[in-house]
Order: sequence, then C-alpha cells, then structure tokens
Amino acid sequence: MKEKRITDKFEVTDVAVSMKNVNLYYGAFQALKNINMDVAKGEITAFIGPSGCGKSTLLKCINRMNDLVEGCRIEGTFEIGGRNIYGAGVDLQTLRRNVGMVFQKPNPFPVSVYDNITYGPRLYGIRDKATLSAIVEDSLKRAAMWDELKDRLDKSALALSGGQQQRLCIARALSVQPQILLMDEPTSALDPISTGKIEELCAELKEKVTIIIVTHNMQQAARISDKTGFFLLGELIEYASTEKIFSNPEKEQTERYITGRFG
Repeated sequence: MKEKRITDKFEVTDVAVSMKNVNLYYGAFQALKNINMDVAKGEITAFIGPSGCGKSTLLKCINRMNDLVEGCRIEGTFEIGGRNIYGAGVDLQTLRRNVGMVFQKPNPFPVSVYDNITYGPRLYGIRDKATLSAIVEDSLKRAAMWDELKDRLDKSALALSGGQQQRLCIARALSVQPQILLMDEPTSALDPISTGKIEELCAELKEKVTIIIVTHNMQQAARISDKTGFFLLGELIEYASTEKIFSNPEKEQTERYITGRFG
C-alpha cells in the first residue's frame, strides 16, 4: 500500500496572504480597523507596535485562532492562494496544516522529542515508521537541531532548555510542511543566545516558508524582516520595506514609535 502523504494545500502565490477591509470586534469593542495589506511569499514580515495595538489579534486571524474566542466577529477577507479562508467549505485542519503557529512561550507536549514532531504527521494519517523517522530528521535539520537532538529523540521534550524547546516547537510546526509560519513574539522569553539562533533559523527558513512575526523588539524586526507593518490602536499606520520604515518612515506616528518617543 502506498504511504499516505500530507497533500492538502492552499497553493500560495506570490502574495502569501491578502487581507482586505478587515475589521474585528470583541463584542462591542473594535480591535482591528479596516486593515488592508498583502504579505509577500518567501519573505519575513514583522508586525510592530505597542501592547494592545492589534498585531497579535491580526496574526491569529490568519489561521483562524480567533474562532475560539467567544464574541469575536470578523469582517473583510483573508485570502491564501486566492481562497477566502473564512469562506464556506474551508477545512480548518487543512488551513492549520498550511499555516503553522509558534507562540510566545515554548509549549512542547510532555512526551518525547520524537513524539512531539510526529504528532502532526500521525494526525494526518502517516503511520509508516521509516517515513516518520525521515520527517523527524528533516524537521530537526530545518530547525538546526538535528546534531543537538539526534541522540535524544526518546527523551522528554520538557528536559530541553527554553531555547531548545522553542526551536523544537518550530520543528514540530515544520513537520507538516506548512507554507506559512506565524510567530507570536517567539523570542520574548528567551536569552540573547537562543534569540540569535531563532533569528538565524528564520533567515534560513524563509526560502521555503513565508514567515510573519509579531515582535516588541524593534531591533529584531530591523535585523530579520523584509517588510514591517506598524500598528497603533487597531490600525495599520504604515506598511513598507523594513529599511524604509526604520530609516525614512512616512507617518509621524511611526517615527515617534521607532525613535522611542512613545509606546
């Protein structure tokens, strides 16, 4: 019998994610206000702005995590591969297979390194041991961890350092071959060395995976992203190349934020 593969895809075009006229409400409170932006394939896009400005809320819309929030209402469209991900007939499992997520705090499962990485592939029907082992090796290599963990695959993921746990979570997300990877402040709980490793990893991954990262660290956005969006009070104030945002922003609010005069 031919081994089952992970094949369901949202075919990402040159525009990985297109967001048009997006408004989001939590009850009567409007958290996002008329957001329009296109995220390019094969780039790192950073969302910056003060706490509570809507950047994490927007990020979670891209794989429909806000579906889980009671009272949340979304207007507008999010398109991946020309498909409105909030349209009728969209399978959430397929969407989240294509749009992975890495959170602020490492959240490995309390099982072995091997079982963490094979969780997703098993969920999607892969059972062949040789195939699973190949996925583990490939995912850890892509996360620059194979040499560190190849002799510890049967050890608990909880025994790893915080930085290793976060890179393992990235490897776990990569195991189902996503086309887009969402990262919500992935280094905020990590030391500078671990942060540097994850930034280097992002630079390597973007050749095959489009990355959207929320960060409070403006130096991080300047170091690793190709484009940056600055958010304030639920609005996208400015969106341009990272070089332009940090060297010659058009909007006064952007300049005040990046120079530390507010926020």
